[in-house]
Amino acid sequence: MRIGLIGTGRIGTFHATALSRHREVGSLIVTDADSARAQGLADQLGATAAPTVDEIFTWGVDAVVITAATSAHAELIGRAARSGLPVFCEKPIALDLPGTLAALAEVDAAGTVLQLGFQRRFDSGYAAAREAVRSGRLGRLHTVRAMTSDQSPPPADYLPLSGGLYRDCLVHDFDILRWVTGREVVEVYATGSDAGPAMFRDARDIDTAAAVLTLDDGTLATATATRLNGAGYDVRMELAGELDQIGVGLDDRTPITSTEPAGPPAADKPWMGFLERFGPAYEAELAAFVEVVRGERSNPCDGREALHALRIAEACELSRAERRPVRLAEIPGGRD
Repeated sequence: MRIGLIGTGRIGTFHATALSRHREVGSLIVTDADSARAQGLADQLGATAAPTVDEIFTWGVDAVVITAATSAHAELIGRAARSGLPVFCEKPIALDLPGTLAALAEVDAAGTVLQLGFQRRFDSGYAAAREAVRSGRLGRLHTVRAMTSDQSPPPADYLPLSGGLYRDCLVHDFDILRWVTGREVVEVYATGSDAGPAMFRDARDIDTAAAVLTLDDGTLATATATRLNGAGYDVRMELAGELDQIGVGLDDRTPITSTEPAGPPAADKPWMGFLERFGPAYEAELAAFVEVVRGERSNPCDGREALHALRIAEACELSRAERRPVRLAEIPGGRD
């Protein structure tokens, strides 16, 4: 199999490395706006560096992996669709609903495959939580608590391009909430704080957020996020039902210290970042994409899944701005 990868930054380098080791990937072509960076990665992996994106679509690849800047995602998805090529794309499809819907329309018209990079679906802890919920082990689910806490903020120049904390960060929690519970969010109430470094206010973004989400069966969920969790990278989910309660992301590297005399000790080596914490999940989602391209499995996370998560993020932005509960039915792009 011959795969073209567009974008050789941090996540692109990780994906390219995983693909270069995959037994079914015989040839890997990489490209980047920074041609020297692409060439350096190609030399390191024994891959081929393409001078521009154009060569990805003219050198006869079987599939495309998009890890370029977010602003380029929708255009590249459309180009791949028009070329009849299956695509794996890191989230998001676009930073707004019109761009997302337009890209999805191109994929639908072409009848091609678009798999989105929501890697938590491939994490063993979240998969076990999904099974526990679906099997009835927890009984009626009444409360879900989800959180994403970055150890340190991204660069200041990234913030205006990120789409904001709900779309860039909490969108993962919104997706995994739907995936684990099998339920849809019907209403949100969200708030946020920009009391941290001035760069967040300069970017008209927030550094900390919280949302209360009501699911279609009455289950209540909370989702919180921050860019400033100095203890480490902390991603967790707790699910409480009438019969049992479980937690995802609790291990000897969880960056939290108990104040109880008999509590567990602080982590010796807390998680510091997403590539470290979710490395196996990232590799698994790329392996799944290869299987999808080979016709060996169905798409585990198509573009419509990204649309649903983005609509929840959009509802949270509207809720924060207008300081009121927002029904998902108010947000365009729903099933009806």
